[in-house]
Amino acid sequence: MYQYTDFDRQFVHARAAQFRDQLERNLAGTLSDEEFRPLRLQNGWYVQRHAPMLRVAVPYGVLSSAQLRALAGIARDFDRGYGHFTTRQNLQYNWIPLPQAADVMDRLAAVDMHGIQTSGNCIRNITSDCFAGIAPDEIVDPRPYAEVLRQWSTLHPEFAFLPRKFKIAISGAAEDRAAIAWHDIGLQLKKNEAGEVGFQVLVGGGMGRTPIIGQVINEFLPWQQILVYIEAIVRVYNRYGRRDNAYKARIKILVKAEGQAFFDDVNAEFKQILELDEGGREHLIPQAELDRVAASFTTPAGVQPGERSDIFAGVEAGPYKRWLERNVHGHRVPGYRAVTLSLKRAGIAPGDATDAQMDGAAELSERFGLGELRVSHDQNLVLTWVREADLPALFEASRTLGFATPNIGLLTDMIACPGGDFCALANARSIPVAAAITERFEDLDEQYDIGDIDLHISGCINSCGHHHSGHIGILGVDKDGKEWYQISLGGSDGSTLSGASVPGKVIGPSFAADEVPDVIESIVQTYRSERAGHSERFIDTVRRIGLEPFKAPANAVRTLTGTHSGAAAQ
Repeated sequence: MYQYTDFDRQFVHARAAQFRDQLERNLAGTLSDEEFRPLRLQNGWYVQRHAPMLRVAVPYGVLSSAQLRALAGIARDFDRGYGHFTTRQNLQYNWIPLPQAADVMDRLAAVDMHGIQTSGNCIRNITSDCFAGIAPDEIVDPRPYAEVLRQWSTLHPEFAFLPRKFKIAISGAAEDRAAIAWHDIGLQLKKNEAGEVGFQVLVGGGMGRTPIIGQVINEFLPWQQILVYIEAIVRVYNRYGRRDNAYKARIKILVKAEGQAFFDDVNAEFKQILELDEGGREHLIPQAELDRVAASFTTPAGVQPGERSDIFAGVEAGPYKRWLERNVHGHRVPGYRAVTLSLKRAGIAPGDATDAQMDGAAELSERFGLGELRVSHDQNLVLTWVREADLPALFEASRTLGFATPNIGLLTDMIACPGGDFCALANARSIPVAAAITERFEDLDEQYDIGDIDLHISGCINSCGHHHSGHIGILGVDKDGKEWYQISLGGSDGSTLSGASVPGKVIGPSFAADEVPDVIESIVQTYRSERAGHSERFIDTVRRIGLEPFKAPANAVRTLTGTHSGAAAQ
């Protein structure tokens, strides 16, 4: 992982000191709440439904064991003993008193962490594949490029107050595990026939009220030019993006409205930066700078490649075999595997981890994973350097800590935002719905029979739970002050399982919260009766037979919404 330099540490500590001064002036009444708001937001501090919420940046999802231990300590000493890992590979705390915020920022800075630009109308955390650098199908390691982008975008003076928040994702593998088409800018690393590295650049993707898939604006951009090209995109967006309507302020709306004219403006701006702007060419990435950053992403000391083995040889049916099938993943280095620590089990909100669990995961990473972890897009933790010989011992240790649920990719491995229990923007709660579905499908044999399925839950149209890209999507909506839930089918995040990115389609009027588990069960049972053999996965059945066969069974389980006017909510 990236190793902070003296400059990096001075920068983060100076930012923490600056925030302390701002906070003290706000608490003393000399800096108004209105003046303080954009300052706290760009350091990751929200004011939520019940208390301040802090979002901590985990750049491209990479954590050290020391950093995770520090996050556990903050949860224990300042919060209520837990944190929430998000779909954007960050960590959120929900109960830290604002007067203690500066002390928390100092704690983070001590382990090279911060909350800079995890909120506000700026370029947010750069996300990537949780298997970056170790994936067998990787073409180019995206982490050095993600780190260069992070350093370039942090406190960029031109882009501190964009029309709306701005999100970038980067992938370097054959399979897109970073959902790049769902981002304001999506970057796919490639190699041309000459072996040269470049980027396919997508622009204008996003979820929210208007789900839109990003469009390719450049098929192959030489890697040296990526900062300049992104600067051109964001400049055009900053110039023309709407600021009069928050719902129409994202770049996806501008790209959709302007079409080719937007592309032409970006390419003209790109050319002007390189040919006319004073110092414009200085933003081309020198090979020496990429080499400096890439030096932090070499194979860790202590890795000893071995022979690839059959990890299932001699393993009898049972919990360990299921864990191998679901939680253990391939690796580019022979003799090693990546292992997912599941944060999805009954009684715990998806993505939540207690301070004890974080300490436990840090210990596992030190014993079995060379002290490195990843936060996945699916809100789990991943150990990236596990020797195949250590898998049995890791399984036992993981089971003791509650991380060994063999459900990765199954129905209970769902994505969910915190919803109305915490978020001031939410229209409905997500956590109780997730808990009810988990309880309904607690039987692992049933989950295995159902097979691979992506279930995503959002508490509002802002789509932090990525409901648009779920094979089954659940969206909380408000109707006359009451909670209702839309159900959609057929969404895709762009992964190999799901196929090309596409938003799901709503199957009918909204349901009451108590009806949602019955609706999901009816959808699953329809799939099981309609699938063309046990090997046909849910998403393939949906695409083959369409939505109609699912609608009648779903409507048949209505009880509370059958005659209520709220059933018409869309």
